[in-house]
Amino acid sequence: MINLPRLEDSELTGKRVIVRLDLDVEDDDFRLKSCLATIDFLISNDARLILIGHKGRPEGRMDSGLSLKSVTDKFRMVLQKEVEFVHDTTGFLAKEKVRLLAEGRAILLENLRFDPREETNGEDFAKQLSLMGEFYVNEAFATSHRNHASIVGIPKFLSHAAGIHFGKEIDNLEKAFVNPARPVVVVVSGLKEDKLSYVEAFRSFADRILVGGRLPEYAEKKGIKGVDPKVMYADLVPDKEDITVHSIERFEAEIARAKTIVVAGPMGKFEDLGHRMGTQRIFEAVARAPSFKVAGGGDTHKAISLFKLEAGFNWLSVGGGATLELLAKRTLPGIEALKA
Repeated sequence: MINLPRLEDSELTGKRVIVRLDLDVEDDDFRLKSCLATIDFLISNDARLILIGHKGRPEGRMDSGLSLKSVTDKFRMVLQKEVEFVHDTTGFLAKEKVRLLAEGRAILLENLRFDPREETNGEDFAKQLSLMGEFYVNEAFATSHRNHASIVGIPKFLSHAAGIHFGKEIDNLEKAFVNPARPVVVVVSGLKEDKLSYVEAFRSFADRILVGGRLPEYAEKKGIKGVDPKVMYADLVPDKEDITVHSIERFEAEIARAKTIVVAGPMGKFEDLGHRMGTQRIFEAVARAPSFKVAGGGDTHKAISLFKLEAGFNWLSVGGGATLELLAKRTLPGIEALKA
């Protein structure tokens, strides 16, 4: 079991609290909504909120197209609270805004990745950020597989806790590998070849691993397709953009027997009506299965939303890579930082 200090157990009245958020969002507000409970808790306790996060990959350079100013209006709309944007991170302007911050109010600092020290986990950058606060909260589960200054550096200098949603991510994802209801079925799919590396890690807790997307093609090229009886690879249609009907039926049969199901990735190019069948049928089979069901990843969420299957899942994780890493390694750099 992963035991972390929880925000709900912290006394933060009137304190300056640095909150690391998942702000790398485009059209959806799923990640923004996930932080509502944490922000509401802090504001109701009259904390002074210093919100931080990143957007995109500016590679340590200023990029107006990736400024968090573009997130601010959407953030205000989701929160239904005033949030002041500050075009600075650790400079004079940021420090002055923090000094003037009233109880129960929030400011949002500029994209942390405009400073190259964020992604290199620069200790001096983490320390400068930490000097603005009195307490640190990690509510950025989707970024907590990164060894970045705002994830693993700041907790070295401040008392800290996991955010409310962050804690729920751990509680729900742990159910897949800590005394899970069996059989456990993991559905792993997608376009990226590196996802194939997770199949071996999932063997430690899964009873059956169903592999779709382009991953069966990569496994065949590596000569590992069909080698492990615990792993069931789909066959692909000729253009490789979906799985075959026979594969769908085999997967559906495994899903119907499962008591715990993890879904990470669609079966094919579901955005295209002609290649939607695999993803739709597999996801619908999961949604109606009488089992505990979790899912993670941006494309997975899009498909679940498209087919209106949200109610059929017990937990929808904000993480993509972070969700896979936690399932594979039972921890994340962001989790280890909060343990210290």
